[in-house]
Amino acid sequence: MSEDQAAQKDELLALGSIYDEEEFHGAESAQGGEIQLCLELPPNFKLIVKGDKQTEYDVSFLPPLVLNFELPADYPSSSSPVYTLSSKWLSRDQMTSLCKRLDELWGENQGCVVLYKWIQFLKEEAFAFLDVKSPLEVVKADMAPVDAKRSKAGVKRAGTIIGEEDKLESLLELDPRAVLVVDPRTDILPQLLDFDEAHRQKVFDAKAFCCSICFMEKLGSSCLCFKGCQHVYCKACMTEYFGIQIRDGNVQCLNCPEPKCTSLAIPSQVKLLVGEELFTRYDRLLLQSSLDLMADVVYCPRQSCCQAVMVEQDTTMGICPSCQYAFCTLCKRGYHGLSHCKVTADELRGLRDEYISASAEGKKFMEQRFGKRVIQRAVEESFSRDWLYENCKGCPRCGTNIQVAFHKLPTISWVNYGPFLLTELVELIQKVDGCNKLTCTSCKQYFCWLCLGQLTRVNPYSHFNNPSSPCYNQLFQGVDIDEDDALSDEED
Repeated sequence: MSEDQAAQKDELLALGSIYDEEEFHGAESAQGGEIQLCLELPPNFKLIVKGDKQTEYDVSFLPPLVLNFELPADYPSSSSPVYTLSSKWLSRDQMTSLCKRLDELWGENQGCVVLYKWIQFLKEEAFAFLDVKSPLEVVKADMAPVDAKRSKAGVKRAGTIIGEEDKLESLLELDPRAVLVVDPRTDILPQLLDFDEAHRQKVFDAKAFCCSICFMEKLGSSCLCFKGCQHVYCKACMTEYFGIQIRDGNVQCLNCPEPKCTSLAIPSQVKLLVGEELFTRYDRLLLQSSLDLMADVVYCPRQSCCQAVMVEQDTTMGICPSCQYAFCTLCKRGYHGLSHCKVTADELRGLRDEYISASAEGKKFMEQRFGKRVIQRAVEESFSRDWLYENCKGCPRCGTNIQVAFHKLPTISWVNYGPFLLTELVELIQKVDGCNKLTCTSCKQYFCWLCLGQLTRVNPYSHFNNPSSPCYNQLFQGVDIDEDDALSDEED
């Protein structure tokens, strides 16, 4: 074996022992191989994309430079390695400058193996040599072509400036060994961000972390890192935690367990940890919670449907696109036009209490969802029902409202009590004074004011004279009477 062959073999063995298989691949059929070099970025390195709005991205890794080489038979005694240099994010001007520097290094070290010096230069000094600084501007495909007019910045990095910088183009010849592996018309930004994310994950997987829940130390490949806060927990603990929250319907609470931390797990992280059934439930509830925050979305009240329905403002009618059911968005029953909703007092009171206790933003949301007039009517009707319940009694036969005493009747206005109360007071009967035996003016039924029991027309006062009656001897109970004006049963 010649001295050149021995030197080549020793150099390839050394490279194989220094770099892992992903960084260095030896060729099977010839003395050569491929080296992928991830350049060391300075801290807080950023990419910017200029346009209508400038966007900035933090990156820790960029796609590697790829050095493909083949060793001639007379390397290193006479000939330099035959090589090509390729990249996804450097221009051909910049790579041409690097090729020129590699040739200079060979000239300085001719007769000695040079691949390791090349690798160290590309990995540690290329950024400074090219004067690449943060932020690095990424040119989109719809902007000026990359190589149609080589930028003055590339000329400056190569150290060759001829004539006036703002008028003359670079006269630097492009090196055929500088290979651009991405079509200039391709938007390179997504590829750069995807590589950065994948390489960050690779570095994370290789590190060891202590879970703050189970206090066990595990590799990053068995851990989950919350994107917003970078807190790390083991996947076993997070799988159990996410499962409990999803089963309980708390899909908006898959946040970092660290106290007072509000970072949320992203859907892809949840899908990675929980089973298909739980993730389907999580996805459905997450969509539903998002729709619940939309003022113009309600749900079809039919239990067999429950489809989301878009509604227009200032209307209470919703039409389900799935089952075509027309319903009232306020009471969730069949649409009833301008008629009042047939809702229970508790339902109406619940809507009123929710509106009154809501914040200004919450009130605005409810007004957008149900319509301001609808909300106002619901509040008015609920107050009206409460007032009637507290101040009136109903005829046990026809239900006509009867107020306790005329002097207690308040001043009625639309603003204070609403249309419902005004309608009810049209038929309101006032119990001004007298005994507790009353006659309804609507249906002429005799009844007891105290227990609302119906009285016989033959002898209505027997209800108050019977010792077994709950109202025995209480004909004038609660009534202020003048003894001179008191009437006996016979006189009445």
